[in-house]
Amino acid sequence: MADSRLAPDVRSEKASFDYMEYLSASCKKQWSFLDAIYGVLPFFGMVLRSRTTQEKSNQDKLNALALQVVSTQVSDEINIVRLIELAQQQSMYSIDIHLPYSLTEEQLTAIEKECRHPLKLTQNDEHLAVEILEQSSKH
Repeated sequence: MADSRLAPDVRSEKASFDYMEYLSASCKKQWSFLDAIYGVLPFFGMVLRSRTTQEKSNQDKLNALALQVVSTQVSDEINIVRLIELAQQQSMYSIDIHLPYSLTEEQLTAIEKECRHPLKLTQNDEHLAVEILEQSSKH
């Protein structure tokens, strides 16, 4: 555990998402066949598309990939879990998500249960701060 604290640059980059921006773009988007596949199997799209965006900054890659996984067809909790998983796949473990409203305790609990990684969720009005913890921290 102490070893990961010695290399802060590995886990220090922070992801930032404006959730409404992605929902709005999802509503306006002209969907292709591949986009529909990525919507059904979002992690397939994340892996495939992440290989084609090597030259972009991490936040730019995240923004491009997030447009592929956020959908108005699923719940907010599922979309937020997808954003968290996406950031984790890009080796970002601190995530700030700007929401259009505060989440309920039930929604926060659902996000924690649905996510593959242990999380620390801190909500301040419409801002949700997510810290992905080390696997050994989950009970």
